[in-house]
Amino acid sequence: MNKPKVDSERLWAGLMEMGRIGATPGGGSGRIALTDLDREGRDLFVGWCREAGCAVRIDRMGNIFARRAGTDEARSPVMTGSHLDTQPLGGKFDGVYGVLAGLEVVRALNDAAIETEAPIDVVVWTDEEGVRFQSSMIASGIFAGLYDLDHGLSSADSNGKTMGQELERIGYAGTEPVGGYRVDSYFEAHIEQGPLLESEGKSVGVVLGAQGKRCYRVTVEGEEGHAGTLPMDQRRDALLGAARMIDAVNRVAFSHQPRPVITVGAIRARPNSPNTIAGSTEFTVDSRHPDGDLLAAIGDDLRRVFAEVADEAGLGVGIEQTTHRPTVTFDPSCITAIREAADALGIPHRDIYSAAGHDACNISHCAPTGMIFVPCEKGISHNEKENAKPEDLAAGCAVLIQAILERAN
Repeated sequence: MNKPKVDSERLWAGLMEMGRIGATPGGGSGRIALTDLDREGRDLFVGWCREAGCAVRIDRMGNIFARRAGTDEARSPVMTGSHLDTQPLGGKFDGVYGVLAGLEVVRALNDAAIETEAPIDVVVWTDEEGVRFQSSMIASGIFAGLYDLDHGLSSADSNGKTMGQELERIGYAGTEPVGGYRVDSYFEAHIEQGPLLESEGKSVGVVLGAQGKRCYRVTVEGEEGHAGTLPMDQRRDALLGAARMIDAVNRVAFSHQPRPVITVGAIRARPNSPNTIAGSTEFTVDSRHPDGDLLAAIGDDLRRVFAEVADEAGLGVGIEQTTHRPTVTFDPSCITAIREAADALGIPHRDIYSAAGHDACNISHCAPTGMIFVPCEKGISHNEKENAKPEDLAAGCAVLIQAILERAN
């Protein structure tokens, strides 16, 4: 059999051409889901796939499937892909790399005249980022049976426009059912969005799974008062209490090993007046860790320290868990296929957990799933400065080809 070879220049050129759609002043890309720019990116991808001989179909959530036929069409497809939508000021690689790496797999197999037994589907999942409709990864979740189709189509943006309406408007409201059939396996290539691979000089991360996530809304209740007349020792300052709790969040993070990541990302004080003591303050907590039991224990620690701060300051505190995303463990056979491919190609690699959520996390509920990470410069992502080296992108794609061949044959 001929050996497929990644065309690094072709892969890079595709990434740069896609990046010009929605190009931002800082060198990144902004293609929010189901906008006209998203449609342009989809159209470009579909054109490339048809040029590569793929049959394109679209399901009711706008997910795109470009199929390279196998010799045994009764076989379930091996899937690979990611997403084309971005953050408002996003980069050229997050999601897009996984889609175009999948297309490069098809092109490389075509170049080498290699047939596979199982068909190969290159997938674009709709609205992974969740910027516009506040519904990240919803389309892959519906495919995996985690969410209801009507819920997805009725999700609305801030202007009241639904996903269903916008799919119709941009011409990507397909007729295919969303999921409901067997998938042999799914592989997703992605930039790491963290610094580990770059710092260790590894070109590939063999992703074991994705860490779990628990988010909370914390409400601190005090009493409003005049900023100029109420003595300091008589105040029930909800904002001061929240500040002490937020400081305690950092201490909780550093008290556990392996260390979690915990973030307070939003805070709101009431009445939010410069000369009034805050009577109420609300803030969010985002906690993540690969160990689900430890993540639950971290939640208990947060509740304990928040209660201690509130008691000391004479405040009330309410803690509501708003999100619980369990830890995801990827399929052992897919992990092995990726690891063995990297070994066979002599590509330096390490095992790694994903710190972020991906469509692969949803698909793991309905098909054997694996992920391949490649380094990104300084771990920067969701940022116009997001960058990756062509040679690392090619290395990840080479591993992807071998893992797909192992499953498809």
